[in-house]
Amino acid sequence: MVEAYKPLYTVKQAAQILLTTGQLPYLNLGQKKIRGSDLERFIEKYPTALPRDDGKGGRVNAEKNVCRS
Repeated sequence: MVEAYKPLYTVKQAAQILLTTGQLPYLNLGQKKIRGSDLERFIEKYPTALPRDDGKGGRVNAEKNVCRS
């Protein structure tokens, strides 16, 4: 489960949360494996943040620019 007030998670920690909460289905074939079709469905289901210019020539993600499908 997501811990309150923990600002950053590693990809490994985030994946573990998604797998254990059932948000991302997996097969246990010696190791946990995710089907490509399930990963695509997960990616399409959740909104992504659009990058915006930070004014210094760089790009940052802006929460206010989140796409909602």
